[in-house]
Amino acid sequence: MRRIRPMAMVSEVGCPRIVWAVCALGLWGALPMAAQTVTTLVDFNYSNGSFPYAAQVQGTDGNLYGTTSGGGAQNSGTVFKISQSGAFTELYSFCSLSGCGDGENPEGGLVQASDGNYYGTTSAGGAYGWGTVFRITAKGVLTTLYSFCPEAGCVDGATPVPSLVQATNGLLYGTTSGGGASGNGAVFEITISGTLTTLYSFCSFANCSDGGNPQGALIQGNDGDLYGTTVSGGANGSGTVYRITLAGAHSVVYNFCSLTGCSDGQDPYSALVEDSKGNFYGTTRLGGVNGVGTVFKLNSSGKLITLYAFCSVSGCADGSEPFFAGLAAGTDGNYYGTTDLGGVGFGTLYKIGPQGTFTTLYSFGTESGDGLNPYAALMQATNGSFFGTTYGGGTGGVGAIFSLSVGLGAFVEVSPAIGKVGAPVKVLGTTLTGTTSVAFNGIAATFKVVSPSLIATTVPAGATTGFVQVVTPSGTLSSNVPFRVN
Repeated sequence: MRRIRPMAMVSEVGCPRIVWAVCALGLWGALPMAAQTVTTLVDFNYSNGSFPYAAQVQGTDGNLYGTTSGGGAQNSGTVFKISQSGAFTELYSFCSLSGCGDGENPEGGLVQASDGNYYGTTSAGGAYGWGTVFRITAKGVLTTLYSFCPEAGCVDGATPVPSLVQATNGLLYGTTSGGGASGNGAVFEITISGTLTTLYSFCSFANCSDGGNPQGALIQGNDGDLYGTTVSGGANGSGTVYRITLAGAHSVVYNFCSLTGCSDGQDPYSALVEDSKGNFYGTTRLGGVNGVGTVFKLNSSGKLITLYAFCSVSGCADGSEPFFAGLAAGTDGNYYGTTDLGGVGFGTLYKIGPQGTFTTLYSFGTESGDGLNPYAALMQATNGSFFGTTYGGGTGGVGAIFSLSVGLGAFVEVSPAIGKVGAPVKVLGTTLTGTTSVAFNGIAATFKVVSPSLIATTVPAGATTGFVQVVTPSGTLSSNVPFRVN
């Protein structure tokens, strides 16, 4: 484990990189900033995995679970878990079956479903070579649920890249970057037992005006519909934000490159994140006034605001080309992300406020042996720290897992984050032993402390939409997002 010197850069005013995040008084006054610390937790070395693409997910046992696209026993990718303090365990190596029938090269992350198991996709392998959907237990027992492309033309989809999402109806939803009726990707739903239905095929309209080749994961919006991005297609051929109902009705919310010079961005590879007011935030890999990517805000009526254009600082010291990395909503109201390039040349960590105030927190390649080129998004664990991966670098040269501390405190995460009165709910945390009360927006609920990282509860009668509060011996913890009562 290596702790790396904290750094920060306030890009919108042109401050240089500085230690302990104190900006020059002549440029930014005397406003204090919390220190940032980046710690390398694990170095990948092929045998334990290599080239991670995706963010991790926190399980109900408090550990983080993730994938690597390569490495492992067959050099075809792995599933791993890591404790929040950095203890690493490889759970599964893909291509362990003849002909890689269990799949290979997972590029998406995992989702823990309501049954407690983890679900994900591989971009290749399976019975027909075009990828799989799999289930894996916390102990590493893997089951292949579906192999793509059983029919000519791969009309069901092919090459699933992003993570899955479990909707409130209990079904899992995902996308493929290829296949479908037109060969440009599809949206599918699948039951936890493995029954797959293709809901929509992209490029179903002339000139792919509905979008094509989705790379980012879906999210379920506050309105119950699914939202995602496509890298190509749309009215201008530069990608879209789209909405799709659980029944498969598709509509385009926004067409990128609608402004001169694609100043609104183009080629969005990442997933969206939604705030409590129904606004969506995301990134584009290219476009913007400098041509190397943007951070944007999109409201429910389809109006887009570019919050930040990368490479707005000399030498792209603020970062450039965010790849699969969307934004992680922090408990301080800011959004946190990564760029693949820029900084000193190997990518950055940054923070951006909902109105566009931008701060570069760290440049990869600054310290000997740190990771390089973070492709994936960050995730905030319930101890308050962010965790992420780099695609390259580390002592093994093939990626690393790191943590980012910005001084945020512990919180609880409610799963699912929406439900009816009487519905069972899981509350994830870090130190929940001895909890004395759980309340939904001030309404007390019955509960059971299952473990130091998990509380089982139900939505109490009279509960309304709002934050969940958990009183522990060390203090009161609040949920990171409001729980929505429907």
